[in-house]
Amino acid sequence: MTTINANEVALGVESFGDDDAPLVLLVGGTTMLSWPDALCEHLAAGGRRVVRYDLRDSGESTTADPAAPAYTLRDLSADAAALVDALGGGPAHLAGIGVGGMVAQVAALDHPGAFSALTLVGTRAVAPGKPDADLPDHDKATMNRLFARPMPDWTDREAVAEFAAAGAEDLGDDPDTARAIAARIWDRTPGTSPPTHLANQLGMVFASLDCEPRWRERLPEIEVPRLVVHGRRDLFFPVGNGEAIAREIPGARLLVLEDAATAIPDAATGEVAEAMLKLG
Repeated sequence: MTTINANEVALGVESFGDDDAPLVLLVGGTTMLSWPDALCEHLAAGGRRVVRYDLRDSGESTTADPAAPAYTLRDLSADAAALVDALGGGPAHLAGIGVGGMVAQVAALDHPGAFSALTLVGTRAVAPGKPDADLPDHDKATMNRLFARPMPDWTDREAVAEFAAAGAEDLGDDPDTARAIAARIWDRTPGTSPPTHLANQLGMVFASLDCEPRWRERLPEIEVPRLVVHGRRDLFFPVGNGEAIAREIPGARLLVLEDAATAIPDAATGEVAEAMLKLG
């Protein structure tokens, strides 16, 4: 892992595969560890240079004030395009997961020359907050359970890992995997302030982020090869959100993972990698 300066910020990155191979850029959601190691390894074995990176205010990237970000969703999308340029591998296959999928959609729309393909995983086509009337919202009972759970002591690595495992169980993800990833995220989190941990562990920086203007109506402008991946059991962004994106981006392929929730299970990484490699 290292940092690369792009768009006047430092972005934490990790690379897999041959530096001369076609570039696949994985937008963190919010940290790079949202992308399973196994998926990165499958893509690299398929002849790709894979770079996953942390969004601002997470991981090794520039961290300032996660509770009051002085940047917008458009700035995050510009980071992705600038990172492709800094890596020297453009145009790149861009992939975003969760809130990183929102970054990827806007990046593909606002910086089309930087990207050759687009993969969107477990995301939706509107900003955080109340969704459009035709899109399914977060499962209410699940959200109530999640928000009823007291926050951990952020200075206690094991408590944070257990908190993540319990949340994963509520969401239908594997708690053991979530526990291990949360511990790795904790190790990479700069400082112990609750807002910084919330940004790293839960992506809560997006609750304060300016995501205007809307972009959903622009989705038909996307012309590069595109793939939409969504877990059938996703309770955070229910599968109807992925189905809507696939309908609204002409020619998009929809891959529904029947046994997945919000995260990509290790058992599905080969299938997802194969579908991504077919895009180019």
